[in-house]
Amino acid sequence: MELTTSQMMTILLPIALIQLALTITALIVCARAEETRGPKWMWVLIILLVNIFGAVLFFIFGRKQA
Repeated sequence: MELTTSQMMTILLPIALIQLALTITALIVCARAEETRGPKWMWVLIILLVNIFGAVLFFIFGRKQA
């Protein structure tokens, strides 16, 4: 079964929007955090370069609990 372009867009667009929202949220939280586990510049690189997993890693391991 082959997918048409519109069918592929229907599948991929929500995933891309979720990834974009998660990345932007992680960057904002990282920028506003007083302290992180490790340097902030490292977390920004991880968030940007490791796609969706970078943001998830930041939320799990990067934030320091208040």
